[in-house]
Amino acid sequence: MTFQKYQLSSEIIQALDGLGYTEPTEVQEKVMADALGRKDLVVKSQTGSGKTAAFGIPICEMVEWEENKPQALILTPTRELADQVKEDITNIGRFKRIKAVAVYGKQPFAYQKADLKQKCHVVVGTPGRVMDHIERGTLVLDRITYLVLDEADEMLNMGFISQVEKIINHLPKNRTTMLFSATLPDMVKKLSQKYMNEPKNIVIDSDVTITDNIDHSLFIVSEQRKLELLRNVTVVENPDSCIIFCRTKDLVDRVTDELEKFHYTVDKLHGGMMQDDRFAVMDEFKRGEFRYLVATDVAARGIDIENITHVINYDIPLENESYVHRVGRTGRAGNKGMAISFVTPNEDRFLAEIETFIGFNIPRRDMPSQQLVAEAIDAFTEKLEKLPKLKKDKSENLNKDILKLYFNGGKKKKLRAFDFVGTITSIPGIEAEDIGIIKIQDTVTYIDILNGKGPLVLQEMKTKTVKGKLLKVHKAKK
Repeated sequence: MTFQKYQLSSEIIQALDGLGYTEPTEVQEKVMADALGRKDLVVKSQTGSGKTAAFGIPICEMVEWEENKPQALILTPTRELADQVKEDITNIGRFKRIKAVAVYGKQPFAYQKADLKQKCHVVVGTPGRVMDHIERGTLVLDRITYLVLDEADEMLNMGFISQVEKIINHLPKNRTTMLFSATLPDMVKKLSQKYMNEPKNIVIDSDVTITDNIDHSLFIVSEQRKLELLRNVTVVENPDSCIIFCRTKDLVDRVTDELEKFHYTVDKLHGGMMQDDRFAVMDEFKRGEFRYLVATDVAARGIDIENITHVINYDIPLENESYVHRVGRTGRAGNKGMAISFVTPNEDRFLAEIETFIGFNIPRRDMPSQQLVAEAIDAFTEKLEKLPKLKKDKSENLNKDILKLYFNGGKKKKLRAFDFVGTITSIPGIEAEDIGIIKIQDTVTYIDILNGKGPLVLQEMKTKTVKGKLLKVHKAKK
């Protein structure tokens, strides 16, 4: 089974090869033919199952490059997930020159408005900011043919239902709608019945991710002894990469401070942080620059990181679905993972609800003995002092033949994409297919040069003019 069976264009196949996508996952296999056939779909699938590519590949295949207005809208519950999906769409559509834009709060509206004014094929965003752009007329919807509701259960859990409905009511009626969700509560079902056209229901067996690949366990512990238990459990388990979930940002700060006292390589992630700081932490954790991430539930979405070996629920979640989303950070892509929960004696009701929801009782564990901790401390300290092996980004191989160039001219010099393409393709050996995404801003322009031809274009453009203007050109810093 390969992606060739879907008769995808050579540009999409080239990108999938570069990303290391050799054969479809179960969700991709069950979704892609119907998505390419423009059928409405309701898909129940755990995170980590490859669902972004399941809708991303068909969207990149079906959008028309020549159309300047957005043709696909993807709604996500969090800013992290919006940014992740935008990157995935950009990578899949790299050689077709698909332009994806992410819009979300805590980022300047003007920057997003400028992005949306340019040629743009796919918009990914959180409901609040997408609605802002619709109301201000900066997001044009009349060419939207595809709508994706990603992590729909979490979107509705976070209170976005009225905004999602408002957005849907602004969209063209003649469209393909795909809804993806790890769980299907009644609110999600009602949404699909109300706004979708005879959707096909696809269920990816969740047992594969929540029980087969993940070892679940819990400790009954008083609130006062949680920090001591966390220290002992991490020493005994000695994880390679671990997320510790807390309910509040204040507790995230406190737990992070405590672990730093013991020289853990640790950082934190919560909604009170600046967005740029959140992205920086995420990028560093993805690369493996530190082993322990302490986070609120904001981090249970949008983290697509391989080889997270342990998830520790320092606090058990109050929402049943959140347990599924949290533990879904581990045991991904066929790897084994461990989900360990700390439960206080007065949280038995919440625990019972979670166990009913997931369909099994979580095994109880005894506290690690002092002897066990003492026996494990040397190996733990050795790993703590050793630099983690940095992980490669999955797009690294794809991007190795791509060079992003900077030009010191843009809209204010009345330069258009057409002007750059004409000049660059006048260089012997350069075809239009060698030019990737062009991003023209007010005073600068960024252009991706594909197929390893960047150095040639960089050299030649030092002496060539664009629309009669000689521009400074160099390798872009970003």
